[in-house]
Amino acid sequence: MHPELLVRKRMMLLTVVLLTLFALAVARVGQLTTIRSAELTRRGVSQWTKAGTVTARRGKMVDRNGNVLVVSATSYIVCADPRAVSDEALFLDTLVPVLSLDRETALKKLRDKTKGQVILKRQVPRETVDQLRTLKQEAAEETGLKALTFEEDASRWYPYGEMLSQVLGLTNVDSAGQSGLEKQYDAALAGVAGKYLHQVDARNRTLADSESYYTASSPGATLKLTIDATIQEICEKAMRECLEVNQAESVICLVSDVRTGAILAMCMRPDYDPNDPPRSNVEELTSLMRITAISDVYEPGSTFKILTASAALDSGVTTPEDRFYCSAKIAVDGDTIRCWGRAHGPESMAEGLQNSCNPVFVELALRMGTDTFYRYLTSFGLGKSTGLDLPGESEGILIGSRYVKNVDLARIGFGQSVAVTPLQLMMAANACINGGKLMKPYLVSEIQSAEGEVLQRTTPMVRATPIRAETSDTMRELLEAVVKQGGGKNAAVPGYRIGGKTGTAQVYKEGKIVRNVHIGSFYGFAPVEDPQFSVMVVVKEAQTPVDYGSTTAAPFAGQIMASVLQYLEVPPSEEGVEYAEVTVPDITGLTISAARRTLAQAGLELITDETAETVQSQLPPAGASLVVGGHVMAYTAGAQAATPMELICVPDFTGMCDVDITRVARLRDLDVSLTGTGYCVRQTPGAGEYVPHGAAVEAVLEPLNPPAE
Repeated sequence: MHPELLVRKRMMLLTVVLLTLFALAVARVGQLTTIRSAELTRRGVSQWTKAGTVTARRGKMVDRNGNVLVVSATSYIVCADPRAVSDEALFLDTLVPVLSLDRETALKKLRDKTKGQVILKRQVPRETVDQLRTLKQEAAEETGLKALTFEEDASRWYPYGEMLSQVLGLTNVDSAGQSGLEKQYDAALAGVAGKYLHQVDARNRTLADSESYYTASSPGATLKLTIDATIQEICEKAMRECLEVNQAESVICLVSDVRTGAILAMCMRPDYDPNDPPRSNVEELTSLMRITAISDVYEPGSTFKILTASAALDSGVTTPEDRFYCSAKIAVDGDTIRCWGRAHGPESMAEGLQNSCNPVFVELALRMGTDTFYRYLTSFGLGKSTGLDLPGESEGILIGSRYVKNVDLARIGFGQSVAVTPLQLMMAANACINGGKLMKPYLVSEIQSAEGEVLQRTTPMVRATPIRAETSDTMRELLEAVVKQGGGKNAAVPGYRIGGKTGTAQVYKEGKIVRNVHIGSFYGFAPVEDPQFSVMVVVKEAQTPVDYGSTTAAPFAGQIMASVLQYLEVPPSEEGVEYAEVTVPDITGLTISAARRTLAQAGLELITDETAETVQSQLPPAGASLVVGGHVMAYTAGAQAATPMELICVPDFTGMCDVDITRVARLRDLDVSLTGTGYCVRQTPGAGEYVPHGAAVEAVLEPLNPPAE
């Protein structure tokens, strides 16, 4: 080929190649400037900006009188820049002991050099952060702490410690509701997080005089509860003693407004301190967080007879004067059902309730028949949750009516072959004495904005009307007679008309009845002429020789009712009765007869388990105050119950004002002295120590602000 022609072809080829490359370059530029522009911009911005969220302050919870039960306190998030950590071992040697970090987890985070920041720990208190800041300032190079950064966060603070712990609930490390009211009302409490955007340098440090963008957070709402902190403390004190004296597996106490369904107190033991929950033991924490008053079901036993009696009276199958005969047993379709004790012989229906006679209630259930009895049971809310505003509520167990045999119906009549929660039974029993209205229980009366505006208010709700008002009037009188003359006399309060009913139920484990183990309970209300509140006490698996509801639960229910009546300033039912108090004498070591004489001289009455002749321990303890005519429970079963009665646990007063300290000390029978003004910063003896009743406690107050709200 001619050389000139060859050069020309080569030039054309080169031109085509160059044009192709140019076209590709133009296409690439077009892709970068159009198709991938957003992605590249995002990458660029991420390299010179730092974005994050501004944590919203979680809303607080207060009792019905405005006392703070839960509040958010300032805490910190400890972070680190992995790229700034050259010696991970040296860094962690300093940090792990201070923050109680898991070394392996922290090391894994620090080895990820692709991230400009990792979170090492949340909800770190200010004192710890101040310690780290000092170390960082004084020895940044030696410790490697120059990589540390701190961001403000919020943690939850529970001023009353373990009080109401299961009900209030917990939040997780991300400040989200984990249990209790914290979980139920998480959306209202959480608030709305804000946002921020800062310009940073290559080392992720905020540039001075750079532009910043910030959107403020909105704080969460305040929950105003129906709980009364004083009534709750009364119950806490009584249940603490009840658990110890009875050596029980667990105890439950509920107090409700019978007119509205509002829950005034809800106490369950064992419990935990929400300020220091056992998060490392998931199984233990899960168990302690359970709200057993609404989650656990049990055969109620004789307290259920309140419902059977009400249904039988309302349906017209009996009257209080109706006559029965108890031979200590009754046959139903070939099965023998026994009474709890000896034969009661001839008795009226009213006397059958006082005697808690099983055959009477078997006959009442059979007279009504399945259709009628079940109509009342469903109207009382059995087999359905109460609708309380807490998570984890059980519906109880009510056999389907189509499957019920006569023997099942008979057993349901006296509280077997049916399972309820303590709250479920309480609300049903309330309907029997409040005029016949089954109320929906509730814990939150108002939801308020951070500025105090009412966003939502709870209106009392009538779920059903199972019985007539006239029947309810009769039931109040019948239940008053149970306390005056029957098995509920250990719950009597001098000067007041008290109504109630005891119960003793069997315990089932792995489908079998556990012998000599029971669940004792008592339902009571006051005053009979105008019921204002009711009390439900459930004692599970007491280890005392006599573990009936009349001895394990009734005395403590009476103790609670006496204190609540006094606190609410309810005038005595009987004219001319003075609400005078006397000091309880020491009757330990005395014979029963000598103890009775000693108490009588002080104007008090003796009740006893009657298992031995000598008093080993007593309730209330010597030195406590009681109303004239009140009852002292004498335990003769053994010395094991004496020790807990001698000592009480000192509460944590830290952060409380003088008014709260005085009130809590009085309820726990402590002689407190206050030094200074403001909020408690230290105390002697320390929280958690055991001291005798009436022991002196010194609290030092300083004008410091409590954790920010």
